[in-house]
Amino acid sequence: MTHEFKNILEQAHSNQKRHLKHVLATVVALDGSSYRKPGVQMLIDENGHMTGAVSGGCVEKEVVLQSLSVFKKGIPKVITYDGRYRLGCEGTLFILLEPFSITEETFNTIQKELSARRPMQWISYFQKEDKTDASFASVLGLEDGRHISFRTDADEVSYQTDNNSFQQEFTPLSRLIIIGAEHDAVQLCKSAVQLGWEVLLIASPNDPKSELDFPGVTTIHHLNPEQEWPLPIDSHTAIVLMTHNYARDLHFVLQLTQTQPFYMGILGSYHRREKLLNALIEHQPDIASEFLDGIFSPAGIAIGAITPQEIALSILSEIIAVKRHREVPSLRSYLWNIHP
Repeated sequence: MTHEFKNILEQAHSNQKRHLKHVLATVVALDGSSYRKPGVQMLIDENGHMTGAVSGGCVEKEVVLQSLSVFKKGIPKVITYDGRYRLGCEGTLFILLEPFSITEETFNTIQKELSARRPMQWISYFQKEDKTDASFASVLGLEDGRHISFRTDADEVSYQTDNNSFQQEFTPLSRLIIIGAEHDAVQLCKSAVQLGWEVLLIASPNDPKSELDFPGVTTIHHLNPEQEWPLPIDSHTAIVLMTHNYARDLHFVLQLTQTQPFYMGILGSYHRREKLLNALIEHQPDIASEFLDGIFSPAGIAIGAITPQEIALSILSEIIAVKRHREVPSLRSYLWNIHP
């Protein structure tokens, strides 16, 4: 949910330039089941505009209504929303509403943490009852031990020892590196950006495409596979090779054998994959089996995708499933033709 928090920060930063006040709603506990889980957040400005959501759309109006007293008094409160009687969700939400303000220094600090791909810890102090209490509050813990408050009266806040605490980690944004710049790469980029992922693209030096051709892309690098690899790869990075050129794919994969993305997808048929894997082992006999196991080719899950948009959906679904450790019908398990 890091990208949702990032959107909230950016919206609050923009709104404060127009001198708008905010209340932040955070689901801090749940009894039973609900559409969204603890940790989801929504920003409300004093005009009633919302950024984010805490449910599928059923709870938001009530949250906005309840936020009015927080705007007026400046004191946080917890509200409960019993979905059993109103939504049929079989659960009760506990939602912390608190004043939310961000200074320019704080905004820049958090942006640096996000850019450096360092995890952050969100901690909310509350009680599981409908109650207004000045000791209710949230802080953001940074990797270096610092804590950031979003209350203007932070120095006066004392977290009572009888308060509950909800904690969640904001991991680095999911990063997708697309190697290839054809039409299908455009569709994959668009879909990944809609998921809130950071998208980086590798194009050929002979390809004139720019950021204007890939809406939402963070950066485009023009390089050949023989050149030095320019991008860091961490455990939150997925890579998809879609150059439509076997030799380029092979050379790029050879460059990446010492890295550890959590997913590497390669377009192409079963026979193309076998040829590529054999070539990898021939070039690097000591290649790690963990690296080979992380290659998904043909990339995507078996939904019968045909169009570039459907193929993008298939690939992104597989990436999400791998990241969440879910078993799905991967196309790499097909030994012959993908399509009948």
